[in-house]
Amino acid sequence: MIQALQADITTLNVDAIVNAANGTLLGGGGVDGAIHQAAGPGLLEECRTLGGCETGDARLTMGYDLPARYVIHAVGPVWEGGRSGEPGLLVSCYRKSMEIALGRHFMSIAFPAISTGVYGYPVEPAARIAVEVVRDTLKASGKPMDVTFCCHSEGDLSIYKAVLNS
Repeated sequence: MIQALQADITTLNVDAIVNAANGTLLGGGGVDGAIHQAAGPGLLEECRTLGGCETGDARLTMGYDLPARYVIHAVGPVWEGGRSGEPGLLVSCYRKSMEIALGRHFMSIAFPAISTGVYGYPVEPAARIAVEVVRDTLKASGKPMDVTFCCHSEGDLSIYKAVLNS
């Protein structure tokens, strides 16, 4: 099942939530800061051992005080008009996150709208990439997984629902 909903990603009881992280993995603003705050100090301690993460890649940590058992930290691209490889890097974020989840046999995962906040990626093309990568990865794997696109706003939710229904 693939769905979109408007919720606080830190409250979702899934195997893993995806963090729209920055390259340091040490917390920041938006969803990144909210996840670090809700998870507690153990998350920051574990992230310090990872040595950061390149744009387009992802890392796995425990979920600590979150309802989710794990956090997949995906570093999305900063939008520069689409001429600096941003679409490919965003595809890579979602693909790497799904590969981690499938490799760990997770049955459920929740994604925020990676790169669409302070990084400025337009929501509609980002949603199309997210949905396409998730659908293609699940189809290729043949494995079942519940995927939730967790939207911050009603506007984002309507975009994700439209993309899912297309």
